[in-house]
Amino acid sequence: MKNYLSELLTDPNKPEVLLEQKINSSTTKPLAHKDNQSLEQLLKTVNKPKESVINPSNKEGRGGIDLLPIASDKSGTELTDKKNKNYRKGDFQVMFFDVAGLIIAVPLIELGGIYKVGKTTKLMGKPNWFKGVMIHRDEKINVVDTALWVMPEKCDEKLKESLNYQYIIMLNDSSWGLMAENLIDTVILSQDEVKWLDSNNKRPWLAGLVKKKMCALLDVTALIQLLDKGNDISQVRS
Repeated sequence: MKNYLSELLTDPNKPEVLLEQKINSSTTKPLAHKDNQSLEQLLKTVNKPKESVINPSNKEGRGGIDLLPIASDKSGTELTDKKNKNYRKGDFQVMFFDVAGLIIAVPLIELGGIYKVGKTTKLMGKPNWFKGVMIHRDEKINVVDTALWVMPEKCDEKLKESLNYQYIIMLNDSSWGLMAENLIDTVILSQDEVKWLDSNNKRPWLAGLVKKKMCALLDVTALIQLLDKGNDISQVRS
């Protein structure tokens, strides 16, 4: 199968391949780090019914994870300059999660929380990637079927049936949440460990590529704006 994200992230006039991650119909299991207490504590915390939301305002860390000091980076109504993001000013922490074999990274400074997947209610007239609305403690969460949003043309019945969504990754302080199969790891990255993409036009949802894992680092602010407009990954209203 062709390298899907390579096709998305490489301009037609540039021959270099930016990613080695292949799309397949099987799910990817979490990385087995026996000494990775941060990941174990994160998963343990998410599984607690009364603590299913991880509050990023907790300076001691999300779910027991030791975090770098973080500052508020709330979403605005206008697309912000990628170079002015808070996490572009030094080391920063990201969380890796996976969907249908794809590994995706989100800056913890832009992580609004993590929920266990619950019952969703479909709404008429919404895009097919809109899974529905989930109610959690009187809060309405707009749930995104991440596989359908990221790679709609690859989502045949076999792939859809193989998906095992377990978590909802909340995007900053918005009501949007991405469905994830597994939480993989939390890592502190330096600036030179990311291939930054500073153009807002072609792929506004993409902040850059994490070089070691060759996976996408989300620009959460831009992604929220695309979702608010009902746009898919190609920036076309679904």
